[in-house]
Amino acid sequence: MDRALCQQFLAGNVADPFSVLGARPSRRGRESGILFRAFLPGALSAEALTADGRTIVLEPQLESDDPQPGLFEAFYQGDHEFVPYRLKADFGDGRRTTFYDSYSFGPVLGEMDLFLWNQGNHYQIYHKLGAHVVKHQGVWGVHFAVWAPSARKVSFVGDRNFWDGRRLPMRPRGSSGVWELFVPHCSHGDLYKYEITTKAGELLIKADPMGFFMEERPKTASIVFDLGVFPWQDQSWLEYRSKTNFLTQPMSIYELHLGSWRRHSDGSWLNYRELADDLVPYLVDLGFNWLEIMPVAEHPFDASWGYQVSGYYAVTSRYGGPDDFRYFVDKLHQAGIGLIIDWVPAHFPRDSFALEWFDGTHLYEHADPRQGAHSDWGTLVFNYGRNEVKNFLVANALFFVDVYHVDALRVDAVASMLYLDYSRSEGEWIPNKYGGRENLEALEMIKTLNTKLYEFFPGAYTIAEESTAFPAVSRPVHLGGLGFMFKWNMGWMHDMLDFMSKDPIYRRYNMERLTFALLYAFHENFCLPLSHDEVVYGKRSLWDKMPGDYWQKCANLRLLLGYMFAEPGKKLLFMGGEFGQVYEWDHNNQLDWDLLERAEHQGLLEFTKALNRLYLSEPALYQLDYDWRGFEWVDFRDVDSTVVSFIRRGINPDDCLFFVFNFTPVPRLNYRLGAPNEGYWCEILNSDSAVFGGGNLGLGGGRQTEPIASHGRAQSFNLTLPPLGFLVLKR
Repeated sequence: MDRALCQQFLAGNVADPFSVLGARPSRRGRESGILFRAFLPGALSAEALTADGRTIVLEPQLESDDPQPGLFEAFYQGDHEFVPYRLKADFGDGRRTTFYDSYSFGPVLGEMDLFLWNQGNHYQIYHKLGAHVVKHQGVWGVHFAVWAPSARKVSFVGDRNFWDGRRLPMRPRGSSGVWELFVPHCSHGDLYKYEITTKAGELLIKADPMGFFMEERPKTASIVFDLGVFPWQDQSWLEYRSKTNFLTQPMSIYELHLGSWRRHSDGSWLNYRELADDLVPYLVDLGFNWLEIMPVAEHPFDASWGYQVSGYYAVTSRYGGPDDFRYFVDKLHQAGIGLIIDWVPAHFPRDSFALEWFDGTHLYEHADPRQGAHSDWGTLVFNYGRNEVKNFLVANALFFVDVYHVDALRVDAVASMLYLDYSRSEGEWIPNKYGGRENLEALEMIKTLNTKLYEFFPGAYTIAEESTAFPAVSRPVHLGGLGFMFKWNMGWMHDMLDFMSKDPIYRRYNMERLTFALLYAFHENFCLPLSHDEVVYGKRSLWDKMPGDYWQKCANLRLLLGYMFAEPGKKLLFMGGEFGQVYEWDHNNQLDWDLLERAEHQGLLEFTKALNRLYLSEPALYQLDYDWRGFEWVDFRDVDSTVVSFIRRGINPDDCLFFVFNFTPVPRLNYRLGAPNEGYWCEILNSDSAVFGGGNLGLGGGRQTEPIASHGRAQSFNLTLPPLGFLVLKR
């Protein structure tokens, strides 16, 4: 045997274990044959069993100067092909096991896969890297592959090899930085990690960056999961999605945190299947046609709500497994409800078992903290300029749409990706190559993501949570934009909540908060959010933000929700807002469902249903969301009365709605407003209806216009406006 090579191997200094282990042509003097070599720590004896029934006894190499036992070899004379073969080993105590030798199998990954990965263009890399149950060279097992270009050695460790990094070192694939190994007998459900030996000799134990499943926290091992075939029943939904332009469709989005919507009586979480069975009927009853869930990817810390991701390709095991989540998605789609997931490519946590310092270098993050650290969140920033990192993120987004049939991704913290000086003082950031503050590599990654998503999955889309005035966020890439379909209107949310939280006596002095958003409403494709961020950490619930007594809080909350549904843009409401959750959101507890025993909160729930019914049935409220022709002010100058009125229009001229809002607790009698057209205008929604907990003040059915000029219009009508209420009229 080549003693020097074997001793280097035993010392962990051989990069490619296949240069030592396995079976290969060899010569002993003038004789040619096959050299078998196996490393079996703790074994007393070993044999190689070939497919044609031969038994080849392997001799232990145990001379006194060997550093450790466990290396066996045999020379078999003749010209034979014995791949793959099995090993039979005696570990004492009656333990004799027979298994296929991983080192008798050839590579699985092709050169094109490695080339595309290094180029950053392998958009289905999740079919190649990670853990995959496959049949290789006629034998079932699991193929493991991981990217660790600066590692000196990478080993598979798991239940199958007693978590011993000596037993199954992986094969390096040239300069690609990828290490792979086919492990026969390994199967669905097995726990595993990678043991990485750095260039400095440090041992790192890492979860699989592309593992599909992980143990429930606080445990951190990856779990082999065969995604295989799921019995999807959402084909009609996917066909509808592929043919639909959602810019011109109604989108009423219910935002949800999976762990705190509802819980079992003992405080434990509902699983994905239980959530689906309870949530889908609830959404259908309320009329929401989209669901957005806070991040579903695996994360170790509950209080991060999922925004500090450790397993980008693994759905969190808190609520079940990948097939349970697919059941959840399937049930939504069968009910005609689309799914948006929050996706977090802006940063990742410093957990030692995950992406940080992955192969003993700053592999996924920047080395310079001026580029690679978020001081606000204590997290790390992805190195978007590295081809493989960009590929990792773009493919991750496509993975959820492909494998889990997710319809859209709301991309978190986009502003922090766009600007190199985001939340940094002078001297704490590095300008781009042109001397500017824009993160050019992140911009390129975002554009690639959006372009490829629309290319591969027509009808799927992205939403940007972007809090600055960066131009053309929701415009196509080929027209100079970033390519998002929608953008959250954070300015509208902050202004609206600031306005509504004021005592009505002071609202007259802050009307610009109410009306300013219409100056820029058509610059982007906006979604109007009342999101989780505004009802936590001392910001108080929507209910508690509203001024006044119990009745006034109800009325003000109806005003807030009604104004959101009336303005141009898609709608988003965080869970609990639909019935007036009193206390601010706590991720450790379920919503206060007992509130629905009170008539006021039941009335708010009925009001939310009515808003959704109106919204979904009236094209004027969604067809021209992003066209100035769909909105027209009637009057926004009546500061003294704090009343505003406007018209919403659809493509058909007959699709026209008239809105008037009274933001004070004073009823307005004989209030004259110019009418869009002559005729009888029906009161189709009154927020002061007794059904919703109001006082039933309003029009009592409708009004006929009169030929009295008002607000620049030939026709007008005399209205009775309820206190802290609004009316919707239709001719």
